[in-house]
Amino acid sequence: MANIRPFRGLRYNPGKICDLSKVITMPYDRIHEAEQEKYYALHPYNFTRIIQGIRQPDAPDNNVYTRARCYMRTWMAEEVMIRDARPVLYVLEQTFTTPDGVQHTRRGFTAALELTRFDEGVILPHERTLSGPKADRLKLTQVTETAWGHIFILYPDAENRVNALLQPYLDTHMPAILNEQVIEPEVVQHFWVVDDPEIVAAVVAEMAPKINLIIADGHHRYETALAYRDLMREQHPDAPANAAFNYVMGTFVSMSDPGLVILPTHRLIHSYTKMDGKALLAALEPYFDVQPMPDRAAMEAGLAQATVEQPRFGFYDGDYALLTLKSLETMAEITPDRDPSWRALDVAVLHEVIIEHVMGLDKESVSRKENLDYLRDPNSGYAAINAGKANFIFLLNGTRMEHVRACTEANEKMPQKSTDFFPKLISGMVSLPLHDEIA
Repeated sequence: MANIRPFRGLRYNPGKICDLSKVITMPYDRIHEAEQEKYYALHPYNFTRIIQGIRQPDAPDNNVYTRARCYMRTWMAEEVMIRDARPVLYVLEQTFTTPDGVQHTRRGFTAALELTRFDEGVILPHERTLSGPKADRLKLTQVTETAWGHIFILYPDAENRVNALLQPYLDTHMPAILNEQVIEPEVVQHFWVVDDPEIVAAVVAEMAPKINLIIADGHHRYETALAYRDLMREQHPDAPANAAFNYVMGTFVSMSDPGLVILPTHRLIHSYTKMDGKALLAALEPYFDVQPMPDRAAMEAGLAQATVEQPRFGFYDGDYALLTLKSLETMAEITPDRDPSWRALDVAVLHEVIIEHVMGLDKESVSRKENLDYLRDPNSGYAAINAGKANFIFLLNGTRMEHVRACTEANEKMPQKSTDFFPKLISGMVSLPLHDEIA
């Protein structure tokens, strides 16, 4: 059962920070050196200083984590950051345009979610995690006693009842409106603080019976929260059940939200010498219907007509082709131990049949990206091929939501870069203090 609660969030004081666009950021794992520099230059109170601060020759008493704590304490003392006076929910609507020119609006609400192990079935992962990011996030959590990042969580709600419960409040209250444009294309953000007790209670009650929620983004942060909870329980065995460390901050989006978009991640092959594009297409003919296409537009139009039963890929090596899998039985023969839901994934078919079985690249070399780059925007891939800097590119459709749900419920972890939920949830709108109790 999904035990969610409103909470007294820690957030920027709108009376002190007039333009929140200057202080919000992408999640920490999207902030690399170039983006970090841009964020630092935007504002002296930019959230990057806490979640992805500049690393210096660090010491035990002066390092990226202690500096984050210092920023937090200083900003709170200056009332640049404040806590809400009573427990509330938060709503974030993001309006954006996808590469096909279609505008979407996606709504999520933010609440505290009681932590549960994955085997309890309340919340489920769909990808594997790495130890390095979890160690980093755990240290930040320990030193600051705060959950800074959101877990992007998908919940079943075929009739969008939760959004309907929130709608009257959103219709009658002005949101904060802001943009975050350092990394992704323009996304207009609308943010509300929902403090109506009746609406809050109705949302909590509506979410209570739900199970099989899915982590769309934030696997490392969720597993970090579990580790932190277990450490705190050891240190405070008499703490109440509503101790904040038993919770994690999640932003919940309905699986039926019309603005829920999963973008494809295309595969660019480079430095590959075993065969050229013509030889590869010939080698693929036992498994795929290989159809030459006259141009990019025709290839992309054909790609969009793929069915669940027959995954389809675009291909370009200077010439265009469309590759349609003849039968999913091929996947059953190559990966007999995997669940049928996993074998139906476009990304699994591409990697297992084409990249590994036919091209001969093993999983280790793929994980090291020796011959492979991942691209959201394929234009740079086309340019690299035309310039002779890459061999060919495979174009994919976005992973279907029903595939994500089926794989997750079958306890199958999806291949790397299977899902790109766009846009990312911004960081810095609200955070969850973990040193006290959830109301």
